[in-house]
Amino acid sequence: MIQLSCRDLVLGYEGRVVAEPLNFEVKKGDYLAIVGENGSGKSTLLKAILHLHAPLSGTLAFGEGLDRTSIGYLPQRSEVQSDFPASCFEVVLSGALAKCGLRPFYRRSEKKAAVEAMRRLGVYDLRDRSFAELSGGQQQRVLLCRALCSADQMLVLDEPSAGLDAASTNELYRAVARLREEGVTVLMVSHDLPAVFADVTHILHVGEPSFFGTKEEYRARFFDPARREGGRE
Repeated sequence: MIQLSCRDLVLGYEGRVVAEPLNFEVKKGDYLAIVGENGSGKSTLLKAILHLHAPLSGTLAFGEGLDRTSIGYLPQRSEVQSDFPASCFEVVLSGALAKCGLRPFYRRSEKKAAVEAMRRLGVYDLRDRSFAELSGGQQQRVLLCRALCSADQMLVLDEPSAGLDAASTNELYRAVARLREEGVTVLMVSHDLPAVFADVTHILHVGEPSFFGTKEEYRARFFDPARREGGRE
């Protein structure tokens, strides 16, 4: 089932194009790595998917069963996030705020979902710890739980490993891969394609040269020596 479809999508600000027309689709359970040079429009694409930024032209359509409220979002890290004055459980539970509307309290089901998300990602033992006291890797896994608590059909991750050490990065990527294996669709901007290549199903390269396809097609196009030498075997 196609959850997201983009056709001739042009991204930019105030009429200035930052990404050439993009054509791709995402099916339920896909793990899409979005790669490209700095400034090529990767984060802008995520904002367009989240309806936080309007494209200049083209179409971006959700498939049946998916809308903005079905997408969990993990933005790039910031110092504000690092110093957030709350317990880890409170941070995760805050992912359900959009579901509360004008209701001034969380339902039991929402608290249960927060607990289940923390168990799934192995951070339940941190539930009573202050978020500000955690390591960068622990904070990112807690924030990933928050995104999952917000919506568990699709996760949109913007360079989630930025600023993390190698061990924390690998732990985070393993957590994301487990979620994908459980049926969660994942879209992730990453500068670390070699580290996630084994887990992703598709790759979108934003910029020149543009590309969208499976990881096998990506390998054949960019890393097959015969193709690089003009098709000679």
